[in-house]
Amino acid sequence: MDSATRGVTIRPALAEDVPAIVALLADDVLGATRETPDDLAPYQNAFVALDTDPHQLLVVAERDGEVVGTLQLSFLVGLARRGATRAQVEGVRVRADQRGSGLGEELITWAVEEARAAGCQLVQLTSDRTRVDAHRFYERLGFEATHLGYKLSL
Repeated sequence: MDSATRGVTIRPALAEDVPAIVALLADDVLGATRETPDDLAPYQNAFVALDTDPHQLLVVAERDGEVVGTLQLSFLVGLARRGATRAQVEGVRVRADQRGSGLGEELITWAVEEARAAGCQLVQLTSDRTRVDAHRFYERLGFEATHLGYKLSL
């Protein structure tokens, strides 16, 4: 599961990584409005749930002992597509000073390889419609915008 190329190691997140992961989630225009890095309790509770669920994989990219990226990979078993398992990529973030370094591509490539190794038949993700640069990035990596997504806040 560990990946080490270009000085970066992709590894499972640990409880002590939670503050750095939350900082990454909050460090963009959208995250700044919905994340609260000064209150870590809900994130720590979520980490425990993720860490104990065999269908969830939260990872960090580490360079020189510092967390510089993260993503969550969820494995979704379903009856559709002949009982296929899908991998859902969530929460992809790269630290601001690392953007443009190829780290995002390395994280996504790692996730696709993990999904393939787990027997998944499809890797999917969503991206906020305002993230035009992210859309170009995912399309460059071979992803296609095939669906329109909907959400209902509760």
